[in-house]
Amino acid sequence: MSDAALSSPASSRAVLRLPEFRAMLLATVCSTLAGRAVALTVAYQLYQLTKSPLTLGILGLVEAIPALSLALLGGVVADRNDRRRILLITTGVEVACALLFFLYAPQAPALGYWPILALIFLLGTARGFSDPALPAFEAQVVPRELLLRASAWQSSAWQAAAIAGPALGGVLYAAVGARGSYLFAAVLYGLALACLASVKAKPRPAFTPGEPVWRSVKEGLAFVVQRQVLVGSMALDLFSVLFGGAVALLPIFASDILKVGPQGLGVLVAAPSVGALAVMLYATRRPPGQGAGRTLLLAVAGFGVCMLVFGLSRHFYLSVAALVAAGLFDGISMVVRKATLRLKAPDHMRGRVSAVSSMFIGASNELGAFESGLAASWLGTARSVWLGGLFTLLVVGVTAYLAPELRAMDLTDIAEDRPG
Repeated sequence: MSDAALSSPASSRAVLRLPEFRAMLLATVCSTLAGRAVALTVAYQLYQLTKSPLTLGILGLVEAIPALSLALLGGVVADRNDRRRILLITTGVEVACALLFFLYAPQAPALGYWPILALIFLLGTARGFSDPALPAFEAQVVPRELLLRASAWQSSAWQAAAIAGPALGGVLYAAVGARGSYLFAAVLYGLALACLASVKAKPRPAFTPGEPVWRSVKEGLAFVVQRQVLVGSMALDLFSVLFGGAVALLPIFASDILKVGPQGLGVLVAAPSVGALAVMLYATRRPPGQGAGRTLLLAVAGFGVCMLVFGLSRHFYLSVAALVAAGLFDGISMVVRKATLRLKAPDHMRGRVSAVSSMFIGASNELGAFESGLAASWLGTARSVWLGGLFTLLVVGVTAYLAPELRAMDLTDIAEDRPG
């Protein structure tokens, strides 16, 4: 398909005419709303129980351990089995966890924070299988020539829900407490489960019967390593967000630095998604093409600058503006990375490549949360954030030097790309 066709409004709307794709969009909205509401409620409730930034870091680590350790196995499972069934099972686990959080909330002072960590560990286990299966299944729902459009719409739906989820979770926490937020999440997870059930199962990917799991994992890793644009973009996201992110520390900024309470926390958590949503919606009309590699590098550098400003700010509105701009730059990098993943991996290997990607993303988010909590304990909350922004700029410079193929990458060719 030509660049003109890809950028036309008609092409942008064509993917929305697919009933199964619309069901996937609604499932994305519901599950993201639920997940963001749970994440905000858990973090704020945990901080109120412990008043320790290190505990917030441990929260991210507890989810990351199963999610990352099971990711490669999850990729193999996604490339050998019905991906729809995997998503139905993992979403069912999320429904159960939200209901257990609902039952736990009134007993939190007596039971302590260990039940929170146990349920977060269970959610991380489900993620280890759902993260590789979801993008692989999404790519089976729409024709290849509409993959970029579908990816942009999915990202837009995710970002829109990411805006509303924390804000609504904060309002519910203030109005009806943690219990109301968890019940809200359980209902939304149930709706996501119903939407996924309405999508027909797709053919299982081709694989060699009897092939050992370790050999399948090795094949997926080798594919990623052979593609500099894949490993370079993943590594860039890993190290920039690992040291430059501040999401895990937002409850401390809301409670102790900016003093805006749970409602303000909801605004702070949602702010990055505002900028990211604008980018995603634009990408539904003009998906990434020539110069995508340079755009990715500049976007991550912009993210680092925004984190520097946020760490130095003591004014709520300036902090919100810095987070909105950070979300815009992060949204640009997300568009490029997701498009690269979908176009540079064949279907029979997409689960394993998605697994490697989810490991990088999981390390940057959950391990980044642990690093943020640890750094905040050692250096102070604000100082750890603006120093992380400076480190992000260093990461961009090193990546640009070491990955010339990433600098030169463009995504105008939608043909399936295999390593030589």
